[in-house]
Amino acid sequence: MFYVYILESEKSGRYYIGYSADPDRRLLEHNLGKVKSTRNYRPWVKVYAEELDTELQAVRREREIKSQKSRSYIAKLIGKDTSR
Repeated sequence: MFYVYILESEKSGRYYIGYSADPDRRLLEHNLGKVKSTRNYRPWVKVYAEELDTELQAVRREREIKSQKSRSYIAKLIGKDTSR
């Protein structure tokens, strides 16, 4: 199993989209500063995870989410009400 996950920075509200076979381990790596692109926005919390059967499906789904380039799309996906 692979997972597409979305993290939210508690510091800035920024989202990060990634995929992994172990999203909990990946979250720990993000929060320990081991991922250069997320290091300055720590701490992160996992706000969404979607299970997929193969790595290829996970890569494609990650790209699909990223291609939207939309905070409102992500907010809707994770169930956040943005109408306020």
